[in-house]
Amino acid sequence: MVARGITYPYLSDLLKGLFVEVADADFRIDGQAPTDSRVSLLSGVHRKDVSRLRGLDPAEAVPASVPLTAQVFARWVGDAAWRNRRGQPLPLPRLASGGGERSFEALVSGISTDIRPRVLLDEWLDRGLVVLDDQDRVCLQTQALLPSAAEDEKLHYFVHQLHDHAAAATHNLLGGEPHFDRCVHADGLTSADVQVLRELARTQGLQTLLALNDEAQRLQAAHGPETPEARERFTLGIYFYNEPVDPRTGGGSS
Repeated sequence: MVARGITYPYLSDLLKGLFVEVADADFRIDGQAPTDSRVSLLSGVHRKDVSRLRGLDPAEAVPASVPLTAQVFARWVGDAAWRNRRGQPLPLPRLASGGGERSFEALVSGISTDIRPRVLLDEWLDRGLVVLDDQDRVCLQTQALLPSAAEDEKLHYFVHQLHDHAAAATHNLLGGEPHFDRCVHADGLTSADVQVLRELARTQGLQTLLALNDEAQRLQAAHGPETPEARERFTLGIYFYNEPVDPRTGGGSS
């Protein structure tokens, strides 16, 4: 999350809305919508926040605490005062002493005084989001902030697979007919050992996935997509992970 600019206040606001949503939707008595007070009791979210969050359109329920990087970027590319006649973000003098109210320093300070502009600039330079030209102007690299098609695909499957695995594990914790959720693990292995196991996992795991995909296609074809009862979906995921173990603690990295 840190690598993607998701700060703790932003995450906290997201979780607050999620707790309210689940308490509202999944813990009703006799099908009746709970009061704000009951949602507050169940979720621990203050009643004033519950009332505010329940009144929002879900499509507009964006946390107020948007990360500073996103706020600065949004103003730089979205506010006409910070763009040239072609609508492109202006190169900004690095310091207010060189550019006054149209400097990078002024842009950041106008949004937040909690983080020094130099700190944000160093971070953006390190991430390749901006460059300094020969006039000591900060030039925004807009393409660096836009995910590529490949990255979009990775994020899609990250969300899909993480959600379904967590949902299966949560269902099993809460009871009911258990979903299949098993793993195998071992330590005391060499890098060569891990490579053997990785290849075995790849080949046999792929065979399993292909076999289930073939069967799913056969079942779909047997009744057709318009069958009223055809409203279920499934996910089977296989993953492989390895890391060195710290001999002092017996654990790996976070």
